[in-house]
Order: sequence, then C-alpha cells, then structure tokens
Amino acid sequence: RESDHRAWTPVTYTVTRQNATVQGLIQGKAYFFRIAAENIIGMGPFTETTKEILIRDPITVPDRPEDLEVKAVTKNSVTLTWNPPKYNGGSDITMYVLESRLIGKDKFHKVTKEKMLDRKFTVEGLKEGDTYEYRVSACNIVGQGKPSFCTKPITCKDEIAPPTLDLDFRDKLIVRVGEAFSLTGRYSGKPAPKVTWLKDDIVVKEDDRIKIKTTPTTLCLGILKSVREDTGRYCVTVENSTGSRKGFCQVNVVDRPSPPVGPVIFDEVFKDHMVVSWKPPLDDGGSEITNYIIEKKDTHKDLWMPVTSATVKTTCKIPKLLEGREYQIRIYAENLYGISDPLISDEMKAKDRFRVPDAPEQPIIKDVTKDSAVVVWNKPYDGGKPITNYIVEKKETMATRWVKATKDPIFPGTKFKVPDLLEGCQYEFRVSAENEIGVGDPSPPSKPIFARDPIAKPSPPVNPEAVDKTKNSVDLSWQPPRHDGNGKIIGYLIEFQKVGDEEWKQANLTADSCPETNYKVTGLTEGLTYKFRVKAVNAAGESDPAHVPDPVEVKDRLEPPELILDANMAREQHVKAGDTLRLSAVIKGVPFPKVTWKKEDHEVSPKADIEVTGVGSKLEIRNTVHEDGGMYSLTVENPAGSKTVSVKVVVLDKPGPPRNLNVSDVRSDSCYLTWMEPEDDGGSVITNYVVERKDVASAQWVAISSSSKKRSHMAKYLMEGTQYLFRVAAENQYGRGPYVETLKPIKAIDPLHPPGPPKNLHHVDVDKTEVSLVWNRPDRDGGAEITGYLVEYQEDGADEWTKFQTVPMLDCVVTGL
Repeated sequence: RESDHRAWTPVTYTVTRQNATVQGLIQGKAYFFRIAAENIIGMGPFTETTKEILIRDPITVPDRPEDLEVKAVTKNSVTLTWNPPKYNGGSDITMYVLESRLIGKDKFHKVTKEKMLDRKFTVEGLKEGDTYEYRVSACNIVGQGKPSFCTKPITCKDEIAPPTLDLDFRDKLIVRVGEAFSLTGRYSGKPAPKVTWLKDDIVVKEDDRIKIKTTPTTLCLGILKSVREDTGRYCVTVENSTGSRKGFCQVNVVDRPSPPVGPVIFDEVFKDHMVVSWKPPLDDGGSEITNYIIEKKDTHKDLWMPVTSATVKTTCKIPKLLEGREYQIRIYAENLYGISDPLISDEMKAKDRFRVPDAPEQPIIKDVTKDSAVVVWNKPYDGGKPITNYIVEKKETMATRWVKATKDPIFPGTKFKVPDLLEGCQYEFRVSAENEIGVGDPSPPSKPIFARDPIAKPSPPVNPEAVDKTKNSVDLSWQPPRHDGNGKIIGYLIEFQKVGDEEWKQANLTADSCPETNYKVTGLTEGLTYKFRVKAVNAAGESDPAHVPDPVEVKDRLEPPELILDANMAREQHVKAGDTLRLSAVIKGVPFPKVTWKKEDHEVSPKADIEVTGVGSKLEIRNTVHEDGGMYSLTVENPAGSKTVSVKVVVLDKPGPPRNLNVSDVRSDSCYLTWMEPEDDGGSVITNYVVERKDVASAQWVAISSSSKKRSHMAKYLMEGTQYLFRVAAENQYGRGPYVETLKPIKAIDPLHPPGPPKNLHHVDVDKTEVSLVWNRPDRDGGAEITGYLVEYQEDGADEWTKFQTVPMLDCVVTGL
C-alpha cells in the first residue's frame, strides 16, 4: 500500500521463494509491504515492513562533465567552462573538481580548493610560456565521478586580436520627445577591449534615464523618456592594445517648437488693419518651422478669430478691424511634430497712426515778475505729423476759465514769456501742441505762482538764544528775520558745532521741519560744549546764519520738584463703592522727577493704573471697594529735592456687621437684644438697625424692627417654648450691611427658680432601724416640673444632716437607722 493510503493492494502472482519483485510502482512515492505464508490449511498472519520504502533508482557517482572548453588565455591565466554530466548519478551535483597537469609531468593536481558549483573558472597565477592540460570531475553525495576528457595542451600567453565592431543602428536616428531609444551592437578583440560612449565628444554618464550595459560581446546605450537635450552626435569607441574602432550616430530628438520670441511688434497701425512682426522660436523642435498660425481677439470678447495659418514669414497683416476697438494678437509656430505654445501681444487700439499730438508734461515756470512769467515745457509726441504750433493758456487759481496767453503762433521754441499779469494774483499755466490733424490735449496745470517781483534771500533770524538744556539736548529760541526777501519764510535750519571742531552739523534736514521760532536740538553728548546758529529759509534760499552768543555746556538744569494738585487731590476724597477713583497732579522739575505713589506707606494695589507723562501723573482705580480707602501719597524726587502730598480717600459703602450681639432677660413671651455699632460705618452715619427673628423650624426670617436707631431692642410676642434665632444689620445712606446672627437658638421660657419646701412632712410607721415618711407637694414648683425630693436625716444633737436619697414620689422609707 502507499504510505498515505490505508488500503492494501495484493500482488498479482503467488511466489514460493523467499523473495519477490514488485512491479508497477511509481517513482518518488513511498510504500509499505506485508507478506503472509500459506499452506493447504490456509493463510497465516502478515508480517509488515517497519518503515516506508521510497521508490527511486539506485544512486551512483555522476557521469563525466561534458564540453570542457578554454574560453580565454593570457600570459598568467586560463579561463575554462563546461557543461554538467548527462546523468548526475541519481543525486544533485554538490561540487566540481578542476585539475591541471603541466606538460611533461605525470600527475594531475587539483586547482579548485573550495566547493565550486559554477561551471566557469579562471586559473590564475600561471607562468608565462608553460603548457597545461585540464580536466574536470563532478561530485554528488556518493562521491567523485569520472573526469572529463582533457583539453588540448594550452600554452600561457596573451592572445592578440584587433577590435571588431558590428553596430545595429544607422548613421542617423530621429526620436520623438518622451520616447525611449537604444544604440546596440557587438564587438570582439583580444585582449578584451574597453568600451566608451561619447555624446558631442563628452563622456556619457549613467543616471536615472541613461543606462549603459556592456557584456564581453555586446554593448548597449539606452535612454528613457528622451528630451530635446538628448540630441547630439553619439560615438562608441572599442579599444584595446592592438587598436580601436569607432561607430557614430546622429540622434535628433524632435518635438513641437517653442513659442515665437516676443514681444509682438506693431509695425503699422490703422483704423481697419495692423501689421505685426515677431521673431522665430529659439528652439524649432529639431524640425524646420513649416508655418505660423495667427489669431486675433477683440479684448471685449473671449473669442479668438483665425487670421491665417499659411504664412512662413515672421510678419503678418491683420485685416478687418473695427476702429476704436482694442485687439490682441496670438501667434503659434508649427513644425512636422506639432504646434507650439502661443505668443500673445499687448493690447493695441485700431486707429490711424497719425493723430493729434500728445499732451506735454507739466510745464515749469521761471523768471516770475510782477507782470510776467516764462513758461517752459518739453516737446511731446507729435502724433506722427510734425507739430506746427503750441498754445499757452493761463488762469487765476480760483477761476475756472482758461485764457490764451497770445494769439500769435508759438513755434518752434518750447518756452514763452507770458505778459500782462496782475501783480499779486496767483496764476496757473498749461500748454497744448497742434499739428495738421488738430490740437492735442492740454498739459497738466503748472504749479501756482504769484505775479510779483523775484524773491530775495531773507535776512538772518534775530536774537537766537539757548533757553533750556538737559544732559542731551538744548532748547533754542529766536525772533523772525527783519526782512523776508519778499517771500514767505518756509522755516529755519539749525546747526551745531562742538567747540574745537571745524564742521557744523545740521540738527534738522529740511526747513519745513522747523516752521516756528524755537527748536529742541537732541542727541548731544553730556558734558561737552556746543555752539549753535540758525538760518531762515524762503523760496529764494537760505539766509546768513545768526549765532547764539555764547557756547552752551550740555548738562541737566536742576529745578526742585513742584506739584500742582488737581481738584481730585483735595485734603479728603470721597468716592462711592463701584465708581472709579482718580487722583492726579501736574509735575514740574528739571530733570523730570521720579514719581512714586503709595498707600499707607506701602505699594498701591496692583489693580491701580498709574500713568506718568512728561507733565504729570495720574492714579486710577476702577470698581472701587471699601478696602481701597486710606491715605494715598504722591512723592516726586530729583537730584534737586523731593516733595510729597497726601490725600485721604474714603470709599463710601454699606456698613459692616454689628458687633457683640447678646440676648438677655429671656421670658416665655419676650427677650432683650443688645449689640454694638459696626467697626466700619461705610464712611456714612448709621441711620438705623434692622432686627429679624426666625423660628428654628422655619426657613423664613421675620422682621421685628427696621427703624431702630438704638443698639438694643425688646423682642416681644414670642411663643412660649419655641426656639428662636435673631439677627441684626446696620443701614446707612448707601444700603444695608451684612447681618450678625446669634450663635445658638434661644428658647422662650420664663426664668427657673428652686421649688418651695414640701408641706406636712410626718411619719406613718416606725421600727428599730427604719422610719416610713409621707409629705405633700410644695406650694410653688419654681417655674418647672418637680423632678424629685431629697430626703435627709440627722441624729438628735448632731449638727450635720446626712443625705439618704432622692425619690420621685411623696413617700419614702428611711433605713439603716
């Protein structure tokens, strides 16, 4: 049976010997076998093989390897290859053994020292000129098989053969951009030639797109996703010691052209057509430009209209235009491999090239007198026709109507003296150009000028002096110049010079930055002495300088601090709780004093906002609470001294809780409450007290007095036996303060007193050691139920009474007598 089956299969014949051959088995499968003896009585029990038996041919050593060949011979090495034996002996080949024999020797020597499964081996370290023969044997798990047939005797020497080259490509190759291409071929030569690829005489290097593959007999250069830059003359060189061979191929990677080169030039512009030109594309895509495609578009529409697609020139007439409309031109280049991206022109209006001149630029006014002025302008674009006349106009600044300055032609000059101005009036001027087409637009108006005689430079400022100084600045003051040169004083230039230096430095760069007659020069160095001078400036220029008489030493001028209190810094400041407290004062002193705010000689609350400026200081507290009240002080201090002012701040608020609430004289229907005034009256007189009570079994407080001005109250109308809590709050004009409450409930009962004596005490029985006593209840119980009676006895003649016991009833038996 098969090892993976349970059913037994009988052999088809009976044997009488002690062995049998079982046929029809499958190679590679495992079987179990069993045998039973049989006689005339019957069949005996089976005997079974203990292990499965795998069906396979018997294993022997492998046959001899085949086709042992010499592939390469040098002066110190031999390379051999062979094929496996036809039969491996029934087991896989585990290694090959290569042996060699020097001609003239008898024995073969093993060449390979390690296990070798490759069927190629190079024997190295041989001696040039020696002759060898080789054989190889295969080994499996049984052992080493027969050796192969020996090679012919091989003499160690370099084989020499000039390179050969057989290429699979032609002299020219055209490839579309994005496609791959390869240059392949075969070569030979001894010794093995070196293969080199060049592109335009530069060595080709491998990268992600360029792949080079070289075998002992074949060569290949492959380029993936070709680009235009791959165009060039490729050369492959095969070279060894005997010579070299080269192969060439001109590869042209073609594509659609790049866009035409702009900008688009409008050579001619008319109201119904234009002539445009452009430059050819920088890259024709490797193929000659076959034509250009030109389109036009009205800028108010989105539709491009064809003009022509057949021109090969780089100029084109654009016909059928509407006068006054603006157009754009779009140009494509085309070759055999496609159409380029477009070149788009700027917008151009369809109108005749010849037109009225452009407006001149803003004219400049010179040489102004009380009755004339010279107007100067630049020549504008003439509109394609020569300018024949200029028109100069004038108007007073506040007027609206322009008037021609003259009726006579003004040409070819670009300046004109306008006469007949009114002294003191302010004028503007403009210029228009005229050609045979018509009069162009006027220029922008000139800057306004007053008709008056020329302005002279002013005289120097009067009496400049230093009026104040600090450690890094000096304040200067002066009077205006006596003569303004008939022109408005624009401002003043202030200069300073360090004593000992020759250079004057400017304190301000422009006169209009100092229009007044005072200036603070800053950025000076403390302790140094400076000279100062001032110049007046009008439209004609700068005056001569006026000098400050004496040099000024830069240092702080000391003035003791001075405080000018605002109204909110009166002796006492009242502020309602929740409102904003503001305290402020004007501060003087040189240098400016250091400002410190304090409350009760401590730092003020962090919630206070303190602002210090160059002229004063302000303290502000928003949403005041009672704790913000107190004595506030403002201290200002500089090297010349210090000054402090204080103000008491009262924050008006509800009063605090009354103190020491006490309950006395408790009765069954009343009690007497007393208390002390609050520690804090909230800054206002206590107007009244509110007294409330609450039954401990109830959640609601009941007012029993809301207008009492006294610090005591008789609480009446209590219910006997009920427990009460009491509370009191103070009120002023700002509201009711918090309550103070009794610590524990008060029970409404009359005061308790000792009961009266029992009545009618007498004995009812007597024996030798005990006495039976009875008595009646006392007349008064002291305000509470009697809980018991204390019985005492005394021996006759003794001073002390002896306690016997306390009994609850009106009788007792006294024992132990």
